Amino acid sequence: MGENELRGGVGLRMWGALVGAVLIAPTLIVIPLSFTGKASFTFPPESWSLRWYQNFFTDPGWRDALLTSVRIALLVAVLASALGTAAALALDSGRVPGKGLINGLLLSPMIVPQIVAAIGVYAVFLKWGLAGTTLGFVLAHTALAIPFVIVAVSAVLRGYDRRLEQAAASLGAGPLTTFFQVTLPLILPGVLSGAVFAFVTSLDEVVIALYLQSPELHTLPVQMFSSVTVETDPTIAAASTLVLVVTTMLILLPQLLRRRSPEETR
Repeated sequence: MGENELRGGVGLRMWGALVGAVLIAPTLIVIPLSFTGKASFTFPPESWSLRWYQNFFTDPGWRDALLTSVRIALLVAVLASALGTAAALALDSGRVPGKGLINGLLLSPMIVPQIVAAIGVYAVFLKWGLAGTTLGFVLAHTALAIPFVIVAVSAVLRGYDRRLEQAAASLGAGPLTTFFQVTLPLILPGVLSGAVFAFVTSLDEVVIALYLQSPELHTLPVQMFSSVTVETDPTIAAASTLVLVVTTMLILLPQLLRRRSPEETR
Protein backbone atom coordinates (compact mmCIF):
# COMPACT_ATOMS: atom_id res chain seq x y z
CA MET A 1 0.00 0.00 0.00
CA GLY A 2 1.42 3.36 -1.03
CA GLU A 3 1.88 6.34 1.25
CA ASN A 4 -0.84 8.31 -0.53
CA GLU A 5 -3.31 5.44 -0.16
CA LEU A 6 -2.46 5.14 3.53
CA ARG A 7 -3.01 8.86 4.07
CA GLY A 8 -6.27 8.67 2.13
CA GLY A 9 -7.49 5.79 4.28
CA VAL A 10 -6.64 7.63 7.49
CA GLY A 11 -8.27 10.80 6.21
CA LEU A 12 -11.43 8.92 5.24
CA ARG A 13 -11.66 7.30 8.67
CA MET A 14 -11.16 10.66 10.37
CA TRP A 15 -13.84 12.23 8.21
CA GLY A 16 -16.20 9.35 8.98
CA ALA A 17 -15.51 9.71 12.70
CA LEU A 18 -16.21 13.47 12.49
CA VAL A 19 -19.52 12.94 10.65
CA GLY A 20 -20.50 10.26 13.16
CA ALA A 21 -19.70 12.58 16.08
CA VAL A 22 -21.84 15.37 14.59
CA LEU A 23 -24.76 12.96 14.13
CA ILE A 24 -24.43 11.46 17.60
CA ALA A 25 -23.87 14.75 19.48
CA PRO A 26 -27.60 15.71 19.77
CA THR A 27 -28.36 12.39 21.46
CA LEU A 28 -25.84 13.24 24.18
CA ILE A 29 -28.21 16.05 25.14
CA VAL A 30 -31.58 14.39 24.51
CA ILE A 31 -30.85 11.23 26.51
CA PRO A 32 -29.87 13.03 29.75
CA LEU A 33 -32.86 15.37 29.38
CA SER A 34 -35.19 12.36 29.40
CA PHE A 35 -34.10 11.67 32.99
CA THR A 36 -34.59 15.21 34.29
CA GLY A 37 -36.61 15.65 37.46
CA LYS A 38 -38.13 18.99 36.45
CA ALA A 39 -40.61 19.99 33.76
CA SER A 40 -37.98 21.92 31.81
CA PHE A 41 -35.27 21.42 29.21
CA THR A 42 -32.49 22.81 31.38
CA PHE A 43 -29.18 21.18 30.53
CA PRO A 44 -27.50 19.64 32.36
CA PRO A 45 -30.44 18.39 34.47
CA GLU A 46 -30.45 19.65 38.05
CA SER A 47 -32.17 16.48 39.32
CA TRP A 48 -32.85 12.98 38.02
CA SER A 49 -36.07 11.02 37.70
CA LEU A 50 -37.91 8.40 35.65
CA ARG A 51 -41.18 10.34 35.80
CA TRP A 52 -41.18 11.16 32.08
CA TYR A 53 -40.80 7.53 31.07
CA GLN A 54 -43.66 6.70 33.42
CA ASN A 55 -45.71 9.49 31.87
CA PHE A 56 -44.92 8.19 28.37
CA PHE A 57 -46.34 4.74 29.10
CA THR A 58 -49.28 5.86 31.25
CA ASP A 59 -50.53 8.98 29.47
CA PRO A 60 -53.31 7.93 27.02
CA GLY A 61 -52.16 10.37 24.34
CA TRP A 62 -48.59 9.08 24.21
CA ARG A 63 -49.57 5.44 24.70
CA ASP A 64 -52.20 5.46 21.96
CA ALA A 65 -49.83 7.23 19.56
CA LEU A 66 -47.15 4.60 20.22
CA LEU A 67 -49.54 1.70 19.65
CA THR A 68 -50.82 3.32 16.46
CA SER A 69 -47.29 3.80 15.12
CA VAL A 70 -46.25 0.23 15.93
CA ARG A 71 -49.41 -1.21 14.37
CA ILE A 72 -48.98 0.80 11.17
CA ALA A 73 -45.24 0.09 11.00
CA LEU A 74 -45.80 -3.68 11.30
CA LEU A 75 -48.37 -3.64 8.50
CA VAL A 76 -46.06 -1.52 6.36
CA ALA A 77 -43.13 -3.88 7.00
CA VAL A 78 -45.15 -6.90 5.83
CA LEU A 79 -46.72 -5.21 2.79
CA ALA A 80 -43.57 -3.40 1.66
CA SER A 81 -41.48 -6.57 2.06
CA ALA A 82 -43.85 -8.57 -0.12
CA LEU A 83 -44.18 -5.93 -2.84
CA GLY A 84 -40.54 -4.86 -2.75
CA THR A 85 -39.26 -8.43 -2.93
CA ALA A 86 -41.55 -9.22 -5.87
CA ALA A 87 -40.39 -6.06 -7.66
CA ALA A 88 -36.71 -6.83 -7.03
CA LEU A 89 -37.10 -10.39 -8.33
CA ALA A 90 -38.93 -9.19 -11.43
CA LEU A 91 -36.32 -6.53 -12.18
CA ASP A 92 -33.47 -8.98 -11.62
CA SER A 93 -34.93 -11.52 -14.02
CA GLY A 94 -34.14 -9.22 -16.95
CA ARG A 95 -37.41 -9.99 -18.75
CA VAL A 96 -39.13 -6.71 -17.87
CA PRO A 97 -39.50 -4.18 -20.72
CA GLY A 98 -38.46 -0.68 -19.71
CA LYS A 99 -36.54 -2.06 -16.73
CA GLY A 100 -34.53 1.12 -16.13
CA LEU A 101 -37.60 3.36 -16.19
CA ILE A 102 -39.57 1.11 -13.86
CA ASN A 103 -36.65 0.85 -11.46
CA GLY A 104 -36.32 4.63 -11.40
CA LEU A 105 -40.02 5.07 -10.69
CA LEU A 106 -39.96 2.52 -7.86
CA LEU A 107 -36.95 4.21 -6.25
CA SER A 108 -38.22 7.76 -6.76
CA PRO A 109 -39.77 8.07 -3.24
CA MET A 110 -36.20 8.06 -1.90
CA ILE A 111 -35.35 11.31 -3.73
CA VAL A 112 -38.68 13.16 -3.93
CA PRO A 113 -38.94 15.75 -1.12
CA GLN A 114 -41.35 14.45 1.49
CA ILE A 115 -43.30 17.71 1.63
CA VAL A 116 -44.04 17.35 -2.09
CA ALA A 117 -45.07 13.73 -1.61
CA ALA A 118 -47.18 14.67 1.42
CA ILE A 119 -49.17 17.31 -0.47
CA GLY A 120 -49.77 14.94 -3.37
CA VAL A 121 -50.77 12.05 -1.13
CA TYR A 122 -53.09 14.24 0.91
CA ALA A 123 -54.83 15.63 -2.19
CA VAL A 124 -55.42 12.15 -3.62
CA PHE A 125 -56.35 10.47 -0.35
CA LEU A 126 -58.76 13.26 0.50
CA LYS A 127 -60.72 12.46 -2.66
CA TRP A 128 -60.57 8.73 -1.98
CA GLY A 129 -61.64 9.09 1.66
CA LEU A 130 -58.38 7.61 2.96
CA ALA A 131 -57.17 10.65 4.92
CA GLY A 132 -57.26 9.97 8.65
CA THR A 133 -57.53 6.19 8.22
CA THR A 134 -55.16 3.35 9.04
CA LEU A 135 -55.34 2.15 5.45
CA GLY A 136 -54.26 5.57 4.22
CA PHE A 137 -51.25 5.59 6.55
CA VAL A 138 -50.26 2.07 5.54
CA LEU A 139 -50.48 2.78 1.79
CA ALA A 140 -48.56 6.06 2.04
CA HIS A 141 -45.81 4.64 4.23
CA THR A 142 -45.58 1.51 2.08
CA ALA A 143 -44.87 3.67 -0.96
CA LEU A 144 -42.01 5.28 0.97
CA ALA A 145 -40.66 1.97 2.27
CA ILE A 146 -40.71 -0.13 -0.91
CA PRO A 147 -37.49 1.42 -2.32
CA PHE A 148 -35.55 0.33 0.77
CA VAL A 149 -36.76 -3.24 0.35
CA ILE A 150 -35.87 -3.22 -3.35
CA VAL A 151 -32.36 -1.98 -2.62
CA ALA A 152 -31.79 -4.56 0.13
CA VAL A 153 -33.13 -7.51 -1.86
CA SER A 154 -31.38 -6.41 -5.07
CA ALA A 155 -28.07 -6.35 -3.21
CA VAL A 156 -28.55 -9.99 -2.22
CA LEU A 157 -29.68 -10.98 -5.71
CA ARG A 158 -26.38 -9.77 -7.20
CA GLY A 159 -24.72 -12.84 -5.74
CA TYR A 160 -27.65 -15.19 -6.37
CA ASP A 161 -27.14 -18.08 -8.80
CA ARG A 162 -30.21 -18.54 -10.99
CA ARG A 163 -29.00 -22.02 -11.91
CA LEU A 164 -30.26 -23.20 -8.53
CA GLU A 165 -33.83 -22.48 -9.65
CA GLN A 166 -33.20 -24.34 -12.90
CA ALA A 167 -31.86 -27.30 -10.94
CA ALA A 168 -34.95 -27.33 -8.73
CA ALA A 169 -37.21 -27.17 -11.78
CA SER A 170 -35.34 -30.05 -13.42
CA LEU A 171 -36.05 -32.15 -10.32
CA GLY A 172 -39.79 -31.53 -10.67
CA ALA A 173 -40.31 -28.56 -8.34
CA GLY A 174 -43.02 -26.13 -9.36
CA PRO A 175 -42.63 -22.33 -9.31
CA LEU A 176 -44.08 -21.93 -5.80
CA THR A 177 -42.05 -24.80 -4.38
CA THR A 178 -38.89 -23.42 -5.98
CA PHE A 179 -39.54 -19.97 -4.57
CA PHE A 180 -40.30 -21.01 -1.00
CA GLN A 181 -37.68 -23.77 -0.72
CA VAL A 182 -34.83 -22.39 -2.84
CA THR A 183 -35.12 -18.69 -3.66
CA LEU A 184 -36.62 -17.28 -0.47
CA PRO A 185 -34.18 -18.96 1.98
CA LEU A 186 -31.23 -17.61 -0.03
CA ILE A 187 -32.50 -14.04 -0.26
CA LEU A 188 -34.03 -14.02 3.23
CA PRO A 189 -31.28 -11.80 4.74
CA GLY A 190 -32.09 -9.10 2.20
CA VAL A 191 -35.83 -9.47 2.78
CA LEU A 192 -35.40 -9.18 6.55
CA SER A 193 -33.12 -6.16 6.16
CA GLY A 194 -35.68 -4.52 3.90
CA ALA A 195 -38.47 -5.29 6.40
CA VAL A 196 -36.46 -3.66 9.19
CA PHE A 197 -35.86 -0.53 7.13
CA ALA A 198 -39.53 -0.45 6.12
CA PHE A 199 -40.57 -0.68 9.77
CA VAL A 200 -38.17 2.09 10.81
CA THR A 201 -39.22 4.28 7.87
CA SER A 202 -42.85 4.09 8.90
CA LEU A 203 -42.09 4.49 12.61
CA ASP A 204 -40.07 7.69 12.08
CA GLU A 205 -42.08 9.32 9.28
CA VAL A 206 -43.71 12.60 10.31
CA VAL A 207 -44.33 14.84 7.27
CA ILE A 208 -46.98 12.73 5.53
CA ALA A 209 -48.37 11.70 8.93
CA LEU A 210 -49.03 15.37 9.73
CA TYR A 211 -51.23 15.64 6.65
CA LEU A 212 -53.05 12.33 7.10
CA GLN A 213 -53.67 12.58 10.85
CA SER A 214 -57.09 12.96 12.43
CA PRO A 215 -58.17 13.76 16.00
CA GLU A 216 -58.72 10.03 16.55
CA LEU A 217 -55.69 8.72 14.66
CA HIS A 218 -52.16 10.12 14.86
CA THR A 219 -48.75 8.53 15.11
CA LEU A 220 -45.97 8.94 17.65
CA PRO A 221 -43.90 11.36 15.52
CA VAL A 222 -46.99 13.59 15.18
CA GLN A 223 -47.51 13.47 18.94
CA MET A 224 -43.87 14.40 19.44
CA PHE A 225 -44.15 17.28 16.96
CA SER A 226 -47.26 18.59 18.69
CA SER A 227 -45.62 18.30 22.10
CA VAL A 228 -42.50 20.24 21.16
CA THR A 229 -44.48 23.03 19.46
CA VAL A 230 -47.27 23.43 22.01
CA GLU A 231 -45.82 22.82 25.46
CA THR A 232 -42.65 22.23 27.46
CA ASP A 233 -42.90 18.54 28.23
CA PRO A 234 -39.73 16.45 28.75
CA THR A 235 -41.81 13.40 27.86
CA ILE A 236 -40.75 14.10 24.30
CA ALA A 237 -37.15 13.48 25.36
CA ALA A 238 -38.14 10.11 26.81
CA ALA A 239 -40.05 9.27 23.61
CA SER A 240 -37.09 10.34 21.45
CA THR A 241 -34.70 8.22 23.51
CA LEU A 242 -36.92 5.14 23.22
CA VAL A 243 -37.33 5.60 19.45
CA LEU A 244 -33.58 6.08 19.09
CA VAL A 245 -32.80 2.91 21.04
CA VAL A 246 -35.40 0.79 19.24
CA THR A 247 -34.45 1.95 15.73
CA THR A 248 -30.73 1.53 16.42
CA MET A 249 -31.26 -2.02 17.70
CA LEU A 250 -33.43 -2.91 14.70
CA ILE A 251 -30.91 -1.54 12.20
CA LEU A 252 -27.96 -3.28 13.89
CA LEU A 253 -29.77 -6.62 14.27
CA PRO A 254 -29.46 -7.72 10.60
CA GLN A 255 -25.76 -6.82 10.65
CA LEU A 256 -25.20 -8.93 13.76
CA LEU A 257 -27.08 -11.86 12.25
CA ARG A 258 -25.00 -11.63 9.07
CA ARG A 259 -21.78 -11.75 11.07
CA ARG A 260 -22.93 -14.72 13.12
CA SER A 261 -24.19 -16.82 10.22
CA PRO A 262 -20.75 -17.56 8.68
CA GLU A 263 -19.41 -18.59 12.09
CA GLU A 264 -22.32 -20.98 12.67
CA THR A 265 -21.85 -22.68 9.30
CA ARG A 266 -18.20 -23.54 10.00
